[in-house]
Amino acid sequence: MVRRATGRTGEDGGSGGGSGGGFGGARRTAVKAARRPELRLYDLRPFDGGELEPDGDYDGLEFRESDLAGQDGGGARFLDCALTGCAVDETRLHQARVLDSVLTGLRGVGTDLAESTLRDVELVDARLGGVQMHGAVLERVLVRGGKIDYLNLRAARLKDVVFESCVLVEPDFGGARLERVEFVDCVLKRADLTGVELKDVDLRAAAELDISAGVERLAGAVISPSQLMDLAPVLAAQMGIRVEG
Repeated sequence: MVRRATGRTGEDGGSGGGSGGGFGGARRTAVKAARRPELRLYDLRPFDGGELEPDGDYDGLEFRESDLAGQDGGGARFLDCALTGCAVDETRLHQARVLDSVLTGLRGVGTDLAESTLRDVELVDARLGGVQMHGAVLERVLVRGGKIDYLNLRAARLKDVVFESCVLVEPDFGGARLERVEFVDCVLKRADLTGVELKDVDLRAAAELDISAGVERLAGAVISPSQLMDLAPVLAAQMGIRVEG
């Protein structure tokens, strides 16, 4: 049987506290910490090596070094699964549900996860490019290690998500809603925050914070003093302030 240990708290749990609520940058004394997934998968059955099926149901399976490139698993459900070293070039997983699963060493370009749901998921050491996750829902997700280029999270909803020791090149958060999201030793290059809504988003531990658009949407996030200094020219330009010596 496949089981997992979650160690979850109540729906509004997390460290910190403070006053205020809602999106839009209410002042509070401490940022609430994201809750991480705690997964232990065992007794997994090996995937039979066939192709994914639309609306398929995959429960307690291990996909090891599977070539899923170009396959169509739109609307499929993955529960208590481990995907290790799989190729996902242009794999169609539109509206898929990935629950209580660990994804390790995925590689590919153009993976379609638009309007998908990821809940209690660990994504480890991924090497991905052009991933489509617009309109997706991510809850209790840990993205650790690896590099993702051109991640499209437009209009997505992220709650209790941690990006840790990974590199995100030109991620697009346009119109997304982020609550209790942390960036820990994570490199953000040319991030697009246009129209984003933030609540309890912690950027202080980001290794690099480079925002190409939407810097005025940082209300609801917490940054470090050094990050504020780095962002000062962008903030000044956004506010129409001229800085002259």
